[in-house]
Amino acid sequence: MVKTIIRPLQYRDLEAISQYLRRVDQGSDLVALGRQLELLRNCYGLLKFLALFPNPWQNHFRAYVAEESQKLIGLVQVEPENISRSTWRVKQVLTMETSCLETGSQLLRYCFESLWEARTWILEVNIEQKDTLALYRQNGFQPIAHLTHWSLSPSILAGLAEKSSDLVNLMPVSNADAQLLYQLDCVSMPPLLRQVFDRHVQDFKKGLLNRTALQFKNWWTGKEFKEAYVFEPQRKAAIAYFNVQISQNSSQPHQLQLTVHPAYTWLYGPILVKIAQIIQNYPSSLPLELVSADYQPEREECLEQIAAERVEHTLLMSRSVWHKLREVKQEGLQLSDMLQGLKSVPRSPIPTRFSPFAQGSQNLPLEIPEKSQHDSSNDPSNGHRA
Repeated sequence: MVKTIIRPLQYRDLEAISQYLRRVDQGSDLVALGRQLELLRNCYGLLKFLALFPNPWQNHFRAYVAEESQKLIGLVQVEPENISRSTWRVKQVLTMETSCLETGSQLLRYCFESLWEARTWILEVNIEQKDTLALYRQNGFQPIAHLTHWSLSPSILAGLAEKSSDLVNLMPVSNADAQLLYQLDCVSMPPLLRQVFDRHVQDFKKGLLNRTALQFKNWWTGKEFKEAYVFEPQRKAAIAYFNVQISQNSSQPHQLQLTVHPAYTWLYGPILVKIAQIIQNYPSSLPLELVSADYQPEREECLEQIAAERVEHTLLMSRSVWHKLREVKQEGLQLSDMLQGLKSVPRSPIPTRFSPFAQGSQNLPLEIPEKSQHDSSNDPSNGHRA
């Protein structure tokens, strides 16, 4: 029986994976994987050097491969979803030669057992991919939300850009606004999703190293980011946030990340108009893609009114992992061993405040001496002596 070996991805594996991707029909997820592998191949030496030191992007691309008889048969790519790394996302499970269920399950179980800091795993899968969906269900993943991917054509964006946007209090994003964005993120999600993603205030802050890495990635991929949030002065809260990823490459559409407070869903229209006006300032004529969840009916209604196109339907799935802690016998002296040498020592009673001797000198005896039988000074039978 051939033994399957699962190990971290190495440089010599990149060429074999790239050849496989060129042979198969590539969807949007495989195209993204191919771009990441190309970036990894060109910057492999630099990334390996940076991995020797703590840095914020050392876990951004973590992949493991399955190998049989020195031949690759599968790959899994994972990355942390939050800064505490309590939630991890399965980005891709790729099987090349053998059964999807067998090899994919081995790769997933390896991630579950090796990444101890992960308490929750999430992933997104197209509902039309029956084999992949069966793989995830077999390994304990359950759906928590239905997602719909939308596309706004360049003609729709041009029509929206001609309208007037009455957005007020549109503010730029900085680290000082992390608390406001965190509160907006919490109120915009159901409690189950809020627990799964487990985000904190630090997840909405960007340090110097993060900004440097993001600028390098934007330069490499030919993209530019524009982000802002809408501030409500009366409530002193952020009520909407958007991050639009403008692509300079003609093969990649623009991407929009949008968060709106449930009590201010009327902002969908003005925000889309504002984003369309921003995109028109760039020469590329590409569609804009964004996502809506089944708990956001107002967003889907707004997109239907502007004739946006549904691209695909996906499931957001999650799985919890609880690692059993090993029972280790404590070393050193135990409490029972320490008490063996202790013995009770008889002591005289300590007078209380109710004792007649409590008000006297501290040198008084603690016990009253018994009357001697030879003491006849107080014997009434002897009578009174002068």
